[in-house]
Amino acid sequence: MPDHSTHAPRPQPVIRTLAPDQGLQWLALAWRDIERAPLVGLAHGALLAAFGGLLLAVAHHRFWLLAGAFSGFLLVAPVLAVGLYAVSRALERGEAVGFALVLRTWLSWRGQPRHDWRLVKFGVLLALAGTGWVLTSASLITLLAPQPVQTPMDFMRVVVMARDNRVFELWLALGGVLAAPVFASSVITLPLLLDRRIGVLDAVLTSWRAVLANPVPLALWAGLVMGFTLLGLASVLLGLVVVVPLLGHASWHAYRDTVDASALPPRKDA
Repeated sequence: MPDHSTHAPRPQPVIRTLAPDQGLQWLALAWRDIERAPLVGLAHGALLAAFGGLLLAVAHHRFWLLAGAFSGFLLVAPVLAVGLYAVSRALERGEAVGFALVLRTWLSWRGQPRHDWRLVKFGVLLALAGTGWVLTSASLITLLAPQPVQTPMDFMRVVVMARDNRVFELWLALGGVLAAPVFASSVITLPLLLDRRIGVLDAVLTSWRAVLANPVPLALWAGLVMGFTLLGLASVLLGLVVVVPLLGHASWHAYRDTVDASALPPRKDA
């Protein structure tokens, strides 16, 4: 006879309630992680700062190429910071940390590639989101700007500093509308994918559940992330050397405080 018994529902992460100032605690914990494993964190920051400098050197006279490169860079950077999540997890467990840990996060013990394709797939989705933003942004400014925008100085003169139109305000509003769902989809997704066996879609839905349950604390956290990122960029990218590990480690603590994923099986290498 066919089995008509119902299957047990898949376990789901539990969303915790956050305090409004929880983001400041995550930054404090991240700074402690940097102090305990400074070389790994600063190396991540230096690598991403150098890569950003390369983008700036190649595309500094081509505004839309530069905008596209940096949009993709900022959206995919959390994927490249997966090693920092692994370091924070190891410190939390009292385990040894170092560059070998970061390498093991991406490679198997026997030297065969063990790239977590869930992370890669999610990184591709973030890169596509960045491309969509650049195309939408370019269309808006091309249609509404009184003069062509070809270089970063054109953008500053025609859009940012213009006083006889509202193109810059519309551009910022459009960026906020597009950035909000990207943030909601990614705020705890990557650490969750690193830590537990869960599909990309379920991880993204969990991230959305977290944002809907804690709109104020996570909105304030988004503001902190944006503020520190802008500081890193405004310092001719040098500030990214510290900002990248600070936000990377803090993202792990954001995940741990926001989600109880103990009902899910851990990753085999976790």
